[in-house]
Amino acid sequence: MKEKLLVFIKKETVLTAAAALAFLSAFFVAPDAQYLDYIDWQVLGILLALMTVMAGVQKNGIFDEVGRRLLNRTKNTAQLTGTLVFLCFFSSMLITNDVALITFVPFAMLTLRKCGQERLMVLVIVLQTIAANLGSMFTPIGNPQNLYLYQLLGMNIGEFLLYMLPYTVASGLLLLIAVWVFSAGKQKISLKNCDFGGEAGALEPKKNAVYLALFFLCLFAVAGLIPYYLALAAVLFAVAVMDREVLKRVDYCLLLTFIAFFIFTGNVSRLPAFRAALEELVGGREILVGVLASQCISNVPAALLLSGFTQAYRELLLGVNIGGLGTLIASMASLISYKSYARQYNNTKGKYLLWFTAANLVFLAMLSLLAGIRTM
Repeated sequence: MKEKLLVFIKKETVLTAAAALAFLSAFFVAPDAQYLDYIDWQVLGILLALMTVMAGVQKNGIFDEVGRRLLNRTKNTAQLTGTLVFLCFFSSMLITNDVALITFVPFAMLTLRKCGQERLMVLVIVLQTIAANLGSMFTPIGNPQNLYLYQLLGMNIGEFLLYMLPYTVASGLLLLIAVWVFSAGKQKISLKNCDFGGEAGALEPKKNAVYLALFFLCLFAVAGLIPYYLALAAVLFAVAVMDREVLKRVDYCLLLTFIAFFIFTGNVSRLPAFRAALEELVGGREILVGVLASQCISNVPAALLLSGFTQAYRELLLGVNIGGLGTLIASMASLISYKSYARQYNNTKGKYLLWFTAANLVFLAMLSLLAGIRTM
């Protein structure tokens, strides 16, 4: 039992820390009816619905099939690298950065091995990770912190996209430059002999049609066109009937992390001295504090924590999204790539971390400069 607990704590460090903070805060603010008011049930409901739909689509293998079809058109290492990187960049806008990396990092590793381009492995996975974290900032459903802050901002989807567009375009251009410069001399390659048969999930068009319909239902809930609980009920009912196994793939620990941080933030907000101190720290420095906090506790917890002490949600949105760059834990999605690489190339994980940190710091510096110029 003790060993299982230690494994869980190691695997779910952020949830453990959030739960500990929530528990400790309860000593200062005794549990009462207001605890239920802390929790944003709409965000949790939409997040659960989206995660369930994405788990189903991923299990059905459609993302792998899209990747294979795109790779059939590549002719050199620059195109190969670009395809693998921008698959993460664009897909993360709709399927979240986590799902994009879970799907396309193993796919990229398989592709590079079968095509004799393992020398590109570190470059591709590092850029895929950066691409997923940056592409996901463009939409309200790209990552959990966006979904949460989108509800607080009160923007419509068009306004949100327009606000994030300059940073997304800049990110895409920086990725394009990196791909062109570092893709091993643009050597010619052939993917015709790369057999991917049997590697993907079995495509089932009828299921994909249902998942597509459920995805649009989630978008309607995000846009406020239908109540979130109707979308959630429809998703859970359809998946339970169609493929109950998918429900086991949902990241319920992320939902518990949200709840724990809601409780901690709510309790701290009821302590005048702590609240005043945190408001003084965050006020007028939302981008900087968002970036720095993300480096230490990752950007989702940073968004949940800091949002309780500022009304400048736009600046905080930039801070926690740009702050997903930097350290390995700045975005928990980055750990997905690292673990995938370390499992198969443990002897060179130091090289990976070196390249990862250097590339992230460059992207972080460039986008922070852009954010500073735009908010002056």
